[in-house]
Amino acid sequence: MENTHLDPAAQSGTACTQEQEQTIVVETTQVETPQMSRADIIERIRQIVEAPIEEVKDEVETLKQNYYKVKRAEVEAAYKIHIESGLSEAEFTPQHDEYEEELKELLSTFKERKAQYLEALEKQREENLARKNALLEELKAINETPDEVGKQYQRVQQIQQEFKAITDVPAQAVTELWKTYQAYVEQFYDLLKINKELRDYDFKKNLEQKEALCKSAEQLAEMEDIVAAFKLLQGLHNEWREIGPVAKELREEIWNRFKEASTVINKRHQAFFESRKETETQNEAAKIALCEEIEQIIATLPEVNNYNAWEEKTQAILGMQERWKAIGFASRKNNTILFERFRQSCDTFFATKAEYFKNAKESMNINLEKKRALCEKAEALKDSTDWKATTDILVALQKEWKQIGPVAKKHSDSVWKRFNEACDYFFEQKKKALSSNREIENANLQAKLEVINTLKAIDESIDDETARAKMKEAIAQWNSIGHVPFRDKDKLYKEYQKALDLLYSRFNKNRNRSRMANFSNSLQELEEGGTDKLYREREKLARSYEMKKNEIQTYENNKGFLSLSSSRAESLVQELDRKIKKLHDEMELIVQKINMIDEKLH
Repeated sequence: MENTHLDPAAQSGTACTQEQEQTIVVETTQVETPQMSRADIIERIRQIVEAPIEEVKDEVETLKQNYYKVKRAEVEAAYKIHIESGLSEAEFTPQHDEYEEELKELLSTFKERKAQYLEALEKQREENLARKNALLEELKAINETPDEVGKQYQRVQQIQQEFKAITDVPAQAVTELWKTYQAYVEQFYDLLKINKELRDYDFKKNLEQKEALCKSAEQLAEMEDIVAAFKLLQGLHNEWREIGPVAKELREEIWNRFKEASTVINKRHQAFFESRKETETQNEAAKIALCEEIEQIIATLPEVNNYNAWEEKTQAILGMQERWKAIGFASRKNNTILFERFRQSCDTFFATKAEYFKNAKESMNINLEKKRALCEKAEALKDSTDWKATTDILVALQKEWKQIGPVAKKHSDSVWKRFNEACDYFFEQKKKALSSNREIENANLQAKLEVINTLKAIDESIDDETARAKMKEAIAQWNSIGHVPFRDKDKLYKEYQKALDLLYSRFNKNRNRSRMANFSNSLQELEEGGTDKLYREREKLARSYEMKKNEIQTYENNKGFLSLSSSRAESLVQELDRKIKKLHDEMELIVQKINMIDEKLH
């Protein structure tokens, strides 16, 4: 049998290093797993973590990715339920992951075993390289004794089997080993004088196998998945190396056919990665722009101080996260770095937001306690029958309620309902009570109108003593009558006061006339005693005038301290006005007396 030697340039164009092959496997190989819970995933990893690395490494990676997909889906579902139940975003806290610590421990164990496996694999490759070199040295020695090659045929066959059985060697040695091996094998068969029929049979069999490989390589051009096609091509090249030589006149032809099919796949593969590189460059630029955009938002967070602004920023961040997901991979060198940069900005935003809402929650808790205190006050007053005073207090409580800031949404409706029910209950009872008193107040109105008419009927035909008695009786009757309708109260009282003022004025005038007559008689007696007595009387009257003037000033000052917001204060003001008017009348009488003295003195 004869083995065909491949041109090194062609070999370098079609074969890939083991490192590249491992990269392709990582990008395209996936282990299909059914939908599993996080507990199932943990259990599966626990079952296989001590299994042979080469058998389970892809499954472990897929299980890890599925674990975090399931976890993210559970968190998003819990968040959705949380929001749909009417709770605020700030109150949402993801459930503690009871499995994640065990997952990390299992993955750490697997990582250590994998590192040991790779180290052992590299050591095995070096040992395999030494074994293959030893076989090549043996082949070389056989070729150097051409007289003995016929006797060495069986041994060469064994060497070939042993050489092919050793599959894994350092990537950088693959091509040189294969070239040397092919050269030595071809040299051996060139030296070996064997039966031509046997040679032709081997050549024909090898030709059929290589033609099948050419056909398979040509069919790869029709595959849409170029990465998978390229990987399959590497397998075809490995098979090509294991097939022996063909007839010398067909070697170049069959190799060129296989090489041309390989070139088509290689070019498509190269174009694919160049296109992917361009796309990754564009994706990288888009991701950098998103990082800068979110970092600008982070810089403005100290200025965000209300719920609406936080909601606006949150929606912007969530929108950026969706845009990030829509962008494909950046270059392998920068993709992870950019993701960490973007994720850190997201974490900073939501941590700052959580801190803000934590402080806001504390403020809302204080507001809730204040509102509960107002509820207790309103509930304590709801059964009160002091309608006026209680109404004033409840109105003040309602104003105070409005000045208190917001509370948590889950308490807002209930605490307002509690406060509002207490207020509504009182005002409903007040309405019922006032409605039942309306007839009594109307009766009181008629009674007080009769008192006013009685006062107006006391005219000049009735002597002062009888008139005073009637007036006193009417005042007592007025005071014994209860409340009248609020809308009539002021008007009725003014009419009543006006009737009294007319009577007081009449009595004062009559009294003043009597006093002046008596003073005139006493003044004649003073005049007989000389001018000194007149001067002393005048000074006495002047001092009395100043005292009454000061007394009026005191009353006026007292009026300034009274508030007219209550009926009691209004009554006191009216009483002070009556006293002030009486003092003015007395001062006028004093002035008349002083004038009479002055006439005597002149």
